[in-house]
Order: sequence, then C-alpha cells, then structure tokens
Amino acid sequence: MKQRKHIHLSGICGTAMASLAGLLQLEGHRVTGSDKAAYPPMSDLLRELGIPVMEPYAEANLDPAPDLLVIGNALSRGNPEIERALDARIPFSSMAALLREEFLTGRTSLVVAGTHGKTTTTSMLAWIYQVASREHPDLEPSFLIGGVAENFGSSFQLKPTRNFIVEGDEYDTAFFDKGPKFLHYFPDALILTHVEFDHADIYADLAAVKTAFRRLVNLVPRRGVIVAFDGSANVSECVQKAFCRVERYGFSEAADWRMLNLRHENGLTRWDVLHDGSLWASLEMSLAGEHNALNATAAAALASSQGIPVHAIKSALAAFKSVKRRLEVRAVIGGITVIDDFAHHPTAIRETLRALRSVYPGARLWAVLEPRSNTLRRKVLAADLIESLQLADRVEMAGVYQQERIPEDERLHPEDVVRALNAAGTPTQLSPTVDAILDAMVPQLQPGDVVAILSNGGFDGIYEKLPARLREQFAGS
Repeated sequence: MKQRKHIHLSGICGTAMASLAGLLQLEGHRVTGSDKAAYPPMSDLLRELGIPVMEPYAEANLDPAPDLLVIGNALSRGNPEIERALDARIPFSSMAALLREEFLTGRTSLVVAGTHGKTTTTSMLAWIYQVASREHPDLEPSFLIGGVAENFGSSFQLKPTRNFIVEGDEYDTAFFDKGPKFLHYFPDALILTHVEFDHADIYADLAAVKTAFRRLVNLVPRRGVIVAFDGSANVSECVQKAFCRVERYGFSEAADWRMLNLRHENGLTRWDVLHDGSLWASLEMSLAGEHNALNATAAAALASSQGIPVHAIKSALAAFKSVKRRLEVRAVIGGITVIDDFAHHPTAIRETLRALRSVYPGARLWAVLEPRSNTLRRKVLAADLIESLQLADRVEMAGVYQQERIPEDERLHPEDVVRALNAAGTPTQLSPTVDAILDAMVPQLQPGDVVAILSNGGFDGIYEKLPARLREQFAGS
C-alpha cells in the first residue's frame, strides 16, 4: 500500500467506511465508493472530500477493476459488486482489517468500545489529545470515529504522530469475517463503557455478546490499561480476567474514578471526580445527561493514564461540542425544538429522553421513533423499548424498517408497542409513512415543545421535512 492505488469501498456511506475513505485519500490513494442510498452526515462528508459515490450497487461500478475492494459489513453474497469481485478475483479486504494494516500497525492503539457511548467517548478522547497537543505537539492524534465530531468537523484525522484513537465496534466485520471489528484493533489501552444485548441479527444472546468483549479484553497487553464502567455486572464479568491494570469509573464508592455532585445548571453539566479517594478535578461541559458525564469521565481517566495533564483534560471537556446526530438541535421554529438523535437501542433511547428532560424541564417531550436497527426491528427488547418510551409525553411511531426481512417469529410488531404505551398512559400513534406522522403531529405542536427524532438512518428525510412543515405552519399563522 506504499504506492498510490485505486481503492473502491462498497458500502461507503457507513460511518466507519466513509471515515476510512477519508484516511485513504489523505494517504494519496484514489478513492471511489458505492452504496444503496446515501444520506447525511456521511454523504455530506464524502461530497466535501470530492469522493464519488455511485448509487445503487452494480457490477459496472467496478469497471475498470480497482486495485483493492473494501467490502462493508452490511453487504452479503448476491450483492452484484461482491459477485463481480469474486468472479474477477479482484483483491478485497474489510474496513477493520485494512484499518489495522494501513494505519494502526506501528502506532499506539487507543480503543473505545461498549454497547453505548463509544462514539461520543471516542470524540471526547480525541479532542482531549488535540487540546493537549497545543503544548505537546507529539500528542496530536490520528483517529477514526463512527460519527462526525463537531470540534473537528470530521470523523477522521491522520497525523504523523504515534497515537491513533479508534472507535471499537462489536458488530461483525464482513461477509467473509463474522468476528467483531474491534478484534482487529489490538488495543494498547481500552475504554469499556457498557455491555448489553444488542445486534440481535448476529449475537444469539447476551452470553455471546459478553464472549466478544472478553476476547477484546484478552488482547490488551500486560503493560496496557483498561478503563471500565463500574456500574455494570456485565462489564465486571468481561474485565475480570484481564492481564493488565483495570481502572473503574462511575458513581460507586469503590470506583477508582468516582463521580460526585452531578448537576445540570445554567446550561452546563458539572460534577466532581475523585481519584483513589482524593479530589482529582471538578469538570464541566455543555452536553447534558448522566450518560455523557460518564462518557467524559471515562475519556478523562484514560487520558490521565496516558500522561495527559489534568488542565488540558478540563479545558478540552469544557470546550467539547458534540457529535453529529447525538442530541443535535436541527431547528428551533416557532418555539418548537427539533432534536436529532441516533438512539437505536432501548437503553440509548432512555438516556436520550432523560437528558432532554434535564435540558428542557417542563417542556412537552415528543419521541418520534423509527425502529430501524437490527435489534429494534426485533421483539426481543420490546418490553425495554416500551419502558424507555414512557419517558416521553407523546410518541409517534413509524412502521418497522424493512420488516419483511426479519423472520416472522422474531419481528417487532409496532402495534403491540403502541397498544402498551397507550394503556400505560403515554399517548402514542402508529403511522405508515413520514408524511402521515407529520400530518398527525404538526397541527398538535405548540411553542415550548421538544421533538426528539430517534433513528439510526435517514428516516425518509424527516429531519428536513419536519422543519419545512413547521416553517409553512408558522408562515401562515
């Protein structure tokens, strides 16, 4: 890979794939890509980079044949580009394998993993290193994040320095490699946020998820360190046999990095952190939510373990913005606030709604949900989903995305969720299309309302359609 190559990424609009495309372009390679459908924020990023994206998948997208094909994990046999590559023996790899070979080898690999919080925590850790590099340039990080970090305006960065910070995804790697991506990253240091059942399409049960995380823990060398959440029995089980130092963070008295006095005031989240029983720092940031304070504490703890001074950590967190599609304010029109959040698991939905309650106390909170992730499309966590959505005042629910692709006996039936929420006293409506959702919801919206749109996909353009409808309504009022 030292010479310039033509590298084509099939599935380029995935967050990690688009980031890899940017890194490869920085190395001087000619990069092209294809996807079924492009949507923000990664479609915007690729457009800014000038990387052409072909839609939809087609054998002709590989003519002339690239030097290397990178196959995204959402693609399987039968995809025309996979079939063309196999027939023509075009060399191919996965995102995770190529990232390791091309960018992690020879560097210090700092990995952030966990069922929840890893994108935000990775962004925080990268920003801490960036701020610290103002005094120590050799600390400026390379990174790959599964989202656009607003402090950088990007999901990737490549520098000629040693530290590479990477979000470690537990999802499978490719059709030819069904192991989790993060097993390719060989961490020198690791953050482990949460371990819960997720990705029901590839993990049979919670035990299988824990096995994957235990294998990741087993890759950390003796000289390394693991910073692990102390409020989860599953996390404790996964780090129990680590060969390196393990430092726990959270709210318990036994935590190495203990959080105290968490509060949200004057638009800021503030809390104290004790390290080994003594006050280490009082931290503040603009992000709301207990989950984000936990993420920040994890990033601070790992950075401190690597020698980053506390004043740089405090400054970085105080200036940290957010990640695109994480509690992102998309519009405020007529006193109605529209929030975009990637929440794709009942726990993430719960924490998102809790955070919005703290930021907008007294507001009427709407949750607009598209069950799109491979876990939410299944009924396995339906009870947890119903419990999480009860934190909203009103719920608008879309049909299950591509429900026909889920085995009949595994499908989530949204009408059952709607029935249960209404019975529990949370007014909920099921609508077949985004236009139907807007027809039902927009006339009921009032100044002061907060609308949280919850989806890990494009949701048929609702992020643009809802503000447009609100502008129309208030223009005519």
